[in-house]
Amino acid sequence: MKRLFALVFLVFLPVSGWAADAAQPAEHDLIRPAGDSDLNEFLWIKRPIVVFADTDADPRFHQQIEMLREGLAMLEERDVVVLTDTDPAARTPLRQQLRPRGFALVVIDKDGGVKLRKPTPWSVRELTRTIDKMPTREQEVRERRGLD
Repeated sequence: MKRLFALVFLVFLPVSGWAADAAQPAEHDLIRPAGDSDLNEFLWIKRPIVVFADTDADPRFHQQIEMLREGLAMLEERDVVVLTDTDPAARTPLRQQLRPRGFALVVIDKDGGVKLRKPTPWSVRELTRTIDKMPTREQEVRERRGLD
């Protein structure tokens, strides 16, 4: 009987892990390495927030990512994708286009325009306030409310 119980337990163990994964937000979709990403792939679809640092060990980089993780739901509601780049030697397309110096936080609207550049970490509250003032975001809110 104990062997049967152990067997049943082992069969359902992976299923419980899948359920736990499904209940958590898909952070890997929202926060991901920039790689060879091109801002044109996000035009009119997502609002990229790009977090640059000269090294993965930069405490400002870690602070910024932690603040973003705490507000994933608010960012997802605003169609945000967070791209990270901590390797200046790679000379990624985003680095060439945005030209950061050290740590940089860059907010880009759905129209592809750079709306904010900051040399220090910003809270999700500050970021969402900035995003909510963008004309494209205001239009989205009006459409959701059925006013347009």
